[in-house]
Amino acid sequence: MIFRKEKDTMGTVRVPENAYLGAQTQRAVENFPISDLRLPLVFIHALALIKKYSARVNFELGLLNAEISEPIIQAAREVRDGKFDDQFVVDVFQTGSGTSTNMNMNEVIASRANEIITGKKGGKAPVHPNDHVNLGQSSNDVIPSTIHISALISIKDHLIPSLKLLHTTILQKEIEFGEIRKIGRTHLQDAVPMTLGQEFSGYARQIELGMKRIKPLEERLAELALGGTAIGTGLNSHPDFGARVIAHISEYTKLPFRSAKNLFEAQAARDSAVETSGVLKTIAVSLVKIANDIRWLASGPRCGLGEINIPSLQPGSSIMPGKVNPVIPEAVIQVAAQVAGNDTAIMIGGQGGSFELNTMLPVIAYNLLQSIYLLSSVSEVFATKCLSGVSANRDKCAFYIEKSLALATGLVPHIGYDRAAAIAKKAHETGKTIREIASKEEILPESVLARIFNDQ
Repeated sequence: MIFRKEKDTMGTVRVPENAYLGAQTQRAVENFPISDLRLPLVFIHALALIKKYSARVNFELGLLNAEISEPIIQAAREVRDGKFDDQFVVDVFQTGSGTSTNMNMNEVIASRANEIITGKKGGKAPVHPNDHVNLGQSSNDVIPSTIHISALISIKDHLIPSLKLLHTTILQKEIEFGEIRKIGRTHLQDAVPMTLGQEFSGYARQIELGMKRIKPLEERLAELALGGTAIGTGLNSHPDFGARVIAHISEYTKLPFRSAKNLFEAQAARDSAVETSGVLKTIAVSLVKIANDIRWLASGPRCGLGEINIPSLQPGSSIMPGKVNPVIPEAVIQVAAQVAGNDTAIMIGGQGGSFELNTMLPVIAYNLLQSIYLLSSVSEVFATKCLSGVSANRDKCAFYIEKSLALATGLVPHIGYDRAAAIAKKAHETGKTIREIASKEEILPESVLARIFNDQ
C-alpha cells in the first residue's frame, strides 16, 4: 500500500493513498474497499494499553515528568475505552512491522494529550508522538506484544466462554438422548446399533479436547517482547522498562503476561501465533465434523435420514415452498473454511521472519484475531440457534435399526461369520429384516434371538 498523510479531527494520521491508481483499479477499490480492511478494535485497544502503561512506567523511572505522562495516560485510557475508534484508519496491508499502526496510535494519543494540555488538537508539542508516547519502545517489540495481548484477551473473553456453552449444550443432548437407540454408520454404510446419546458424547469430547488444546497456548502467548525495541537488544529503553510495563498489563488484564525468555525470538519469529492458529484450525475441523453430522442426521424430512429434527430458522428456498435448510450447520462449515484459510495465511506469515524481525505482523494479527472471533461467534450461534433445539425422531431411529442388515453382526459369535453373512444377503435380496430371516430359519432359539437383537 502507498500511504499519505491527511489531516483529520485528531491531527495527522496515515491513510491509504489511492490517487495514483489507474481508473480500472480505482473502480475495483470502490466496489471492494481495501481500505476497510483494518486491524480489529481489540488489537487497537490492546495497543493503547501498552501506551498507557509505558507512560506510567516512564514517569516512575523518571524519564517523563507528570505534566507529560499524565495527559498521555489519560489519552491512552480514552483510546482503550473506545472514544477514538474512528481515528484508526490504517490498512492491514502496510509496512510489515506494523509501524504505520504504531505511529497512528502515537499520533492520536499525542494529539489528544496536547488538547488536554493546550486546548488544541494535533501537533508535536508539548507532547511528541515519538519522543514521549513511543519512549522506550519500537514498533518491532510493541506490535508483536500487541498480537499476543489481544489474542489472549480474545481467547479468554470470547472463545473459551463460547466453547464452554457449546460443550454444555451438547452434554445436555447426550443425556436427553441417552436411551434412544439408532443405527451407527461407517463408510456412509449401516453399521451396528448405538444410542443417539453416545453419538453426541463424541461431539462433546471433541469440544472438550479443543478447550484442552487451547490451555497450553497461554504459556506461549503470555511471553511479550516489550523492552526489546528495534531488534531485541533493548537499545534506547531503560533496562527495567519492559518488565514493569508488562507487570502493569498483567495486573490489569488478570492474565499471566511476562517478559519473553528470549527477546530475539520474540521479535524475529511468530511461532506462537502459528501454533495458536493451528489449534484454532483443529477446533474448526471438529466443528465441521459435528455440523456435517447434524445436517446429515436431520436430512429429509421425508427422503433423507431424518433421525433428528433441527430448529427451522428461515425459509430454505426461494423457489421450493416448505423447504427448510440447515442454515446454522452450513454457516459453521463456512466459518471453518475461513479459519483454515486464515491458518494458511498465518503459516506463510510465520515464514516472514528474516533475521531479527518478522515483517508480516499485521496480516498475522488480522487473521489470527478474525479466526478467534469467528469461532467464538459461530460456536455460540451453533449452540443457541441449532443444537439446543435439536430433537430426536424416535420412530425413524427404531425403523432404521430394524431394517439394518448390520444386525447380523450380533449373530456372528453364535453361528459364525459366513452363516451370518448368508442371512444378511438373504435379507437384502428378499427385503426382509435380519430378525425375520433368523427367526424363519430357526438358527437359534427365539429367546436367544430376542436377547441378541435387543442388546445391540
